[in-house]
Amino acid sequence: MRYLLACMVLALFAKAAIAQTDGNGNARKWGDWQTWGDQGNGTYVNPVLPSDYSDIDCIRVGSDYYAISSTFQFSPGMIILQSKDLVNWTIASHVVNDLNQISPEMNWDKMNRYGKGIWAGSVRYHGNKFWVYFGTPDEGYFMSSAKNISGPWEPLHTVLSAKGWDDCCPFWDDDGQGYLVGSNYADAYKIHLFKLTADGRDIVKESDKVIHQSRGSEANKLYKINGWYYHFFSEVRPEGRAVMMERSKSIWGPYDDVKQVNHAEKQYYEPNQGGLVDTQNGDWYFYTHHGSGDWSGRINSLLPVTWIDGWPIIGEVGADGVGRMKWIGKMPVKGTKILTPQSSDEFNESVLPPQWEWNYQPRADKWSLSQRPGWLRLTAFKPIEPNNLLKAGNTLTQRVLRTRANQIIIKLDLAGMADGEITGLCHFNNPAHFATLGIKCSGSTKTLEYKTVGADAIAGAVITLNMIWLRSTWGLDGLSQYAYSLDGKTFTDFGAPYQLAWGSYRGDRVGIFNFNNNADAGYVDVDFFHYDYSHN
Repeated sequence: MRYLLACMVLALFAKAAIAQTDGNGNARKWGDWQTWGDQGNGTYVNPVLPSDYSDIDCIRVGSDYYAISSTFQFSPGMIILQSKDLVNWTIASHVVNDLNQISPEMNWDKMNRYGKGIWAGSVRYHGNKFWVYFGTPDEGYFMSSAKNISGPWEPLHTVLSAKGWDDCCPFWDDDGQGYLVGSNYADAYKIHLFKLTADGRDIVKESDKVIHQSRGSEANKLYKINGWYYHFFSEVRPEGRAVMMERSKSIWGPYDDVKQVNHAEKQYYEPNQGGLVDTQNGDWYFYTHHGSGDWSGRINSLLPVTWIDGWPIIGEVGADGVGRMKWIGKMPVKGTKILTPQSSDEFNESVLPPQWEWNYQPRADKWSLSQRPGWLRLTAFKPIEPNNLLKAGNTLTQRVLRTRANQIIIKLDLAGMADGEITGLCHFNNPAHFATLGIKCSGSTKTLEYKTVGADAIAGAVITLNMIWLRSTWGLDGLSQYAYSLDGKTFTDFGAPYQLAWGSYRGDRVGIFNFNNNADAGYVDVDFFHYDYSHN
């Protein structure tokens, strides 16, 4: 009997240990994931998506899962992911094609919303339509809907025009009445509940009721499960941002029954905002971002949910009944394909694929996929501020990933460059963090140039050929090294290693840029963008 009890105790300790390992018995240290996502053997390893998909929300419709992520000043805005198993994700589309629907400050001639723009939102399926609601800190709440997740999405409609609101979520009750919950962070994070009009486009202001207030309370979601109304939110505690739930038998409350369902774990960058979702088999999961963020952004993990006494406990259930981070698990759905979000592009299509987002709303007449088929043409124009990448329009960007090995190569044709033009490959996230490897044209002379924020540009070799390949490589440490090639085969490092950075609530972005300090003149053609990275 004592032997049996000892085995049981060891098994419990082993189970707890496995939750904090990579599945091979190695202790899990933040950022040091040698593998991630679907392991191809019926298990997955967190993170399932080691890239900057912040403020995530997730739902299931039939056998498909959909998630949305905030995009701040990038266009098109509010990215939509799609999956068959909650682990393998691809990019489906975006909700907002024109950021000027939100504010002219998000246009290429203003570029005045770093750290702002499209913040957290929620996606729901109701009345055979997809609905997305989100907030911006300066303009208020917006919504759009579509019959198909790929669009077309209706033009944005303003639900609430006011500053200081965030993290809203719609909810439709069994009788068809809609509601909207959201935080007024400018007023001590009071959480308000409104009725929605029958068409779901506006709030009924006189229905306004504050249902909760605590320090930093936001990340709102509303659910109705087994006759209970559950209000999901997070709040700031001394140990960090914790995941909370409160429930009531009435939509209006009082929500006196409160439970912490996941610990704030700063060592794991506080998984705290996301969506509760069930599978067709009745299992529950929490798809979440890691909210503290680092150079790779607020990456995504999938945590199992265990229902205990009517509460959804997120992650590995501790002795205190509160959940903790869990690194490995069984695939929620069997037999699916290993997929990752789109990245590389040959520029052979008539439209840009959905992995691309411009830094702010682009100047439409200054880029083309048709002027030279098979190439992306970026026509240069003057930036708002000379020599400032973050005030230069029409920079085309993608998220980066945090994997063992990452390599991006672009091929440029420089034949169309004009005096004053600078073009190349960049990493950035806000005006305080960027590094560029570019080619600068002075008169008819083209010179390699490396530049980082606050430092003078470093000039390199004179480039006499029209074709040039630029490369960036980095690993799990996020230390990027630029290189160039004149034949596409032999690369030469240039510039000091650059530490990819976090700023303005964003992780690093990689981009292709082209501007002209002197005049609206010159162009560069991009043959391809190749992004190779490690997975398993």
